[in-house]
Amino acid sequence: MSRPPTFAPPPCARARVLKTERGDFAVLDAVPRTPERATALMLPGYTGSKEDFIALLEPLCAAGYRVVAVDGRGQYESKGTDRQESYAQSELARDVLAQAAALGGGDGRPHLLGHSLGGQIARAAVLLDATPFRSLTLMSSGPAAVVAAQRDKVKMLSDALSVLSMDEVWEAMRALDPPQDADTGDGADMRHRWLAHHPAQLIATGAQLAAEPDRVDELAAVGLPVHVLSGERDDVWPVELFDSMARRLGAHRTTIAGAEHSPNTARPRETAKALAAFWDGLPAA
Repeated sequence: MSRPPTFAPPPCARARVLKTERGDFAVLDAVPRTPERATALMLPGYTGSKEDFIALLEPLCAAGYRVVAVDGRGQYESKGTDRQESYAQSELARDVLAQAAALGGGDGRPHLLGHSLGGQIARAAVLLDATPFRSLTLMSSGPAAVVAAQRDKVKMLSDALSVLSMDEVWEAMRALDPPQDADTGDGADMRHRWLAHHPAQLIATGAQLAAEPDRVDELAAVGLPVHVLSGERDDVWPVELFDSMARRLGAHRTTIAGAEHSPNTARPRETAKALAAFWDGLPAA
């Protein structure tokens, strides 16, 4: 899971509730001091939250962009249900369309970004309706299902969530952490976030990661500007898959040196610079 450097938003951002026709969503809303160039709507990955983008907020605001990072339904501070059907990919995609509508239509269309699982949900939203968005960035989010080793991990987690409490699963995961991850100083915040997730959301979205079909050709047919961004290494999807996906999409491609699956937390300044450069290079709304 992504480890944000802090759970405290910077001065440019505030935690608030985004009200939509499909319910309320917890967001971090970061607004530049100068007139904003555009808005970016950001979706976190599996087991993640809006805080995974916290280190991007100040540099993107400095570049003139408003950033709205959201907890999806059942993630961290957004309400969810105990019904796995509530987290079907089509339902989560419709949530994204409602979030975009709540941020404003017309020239207020946001750039959409999804990290990992969030990228596949973002893709599904664009395939339902691309008109609310200026562009799509797929950050460390592959063309289809995750690699076999990750599918095994997801199944192990889902099996555990079916019989153990969230607290029991947390303790089991911490016992399996490598020594360098066991004492990072963020344990209380990470544990608090984990306990706030809905188990049904994790089980349902984990199944999606393990079975996602390749929809790259469908996305290419939409014609929306796409940015494929990743670290130089990734254990969830091989980097070569990101390269080939970008070619199939005719997409802008960025590889962040020194980063792995979460360039947003590992190399936030470099990642923010790449995002702003992509958005700056697009035609004005």
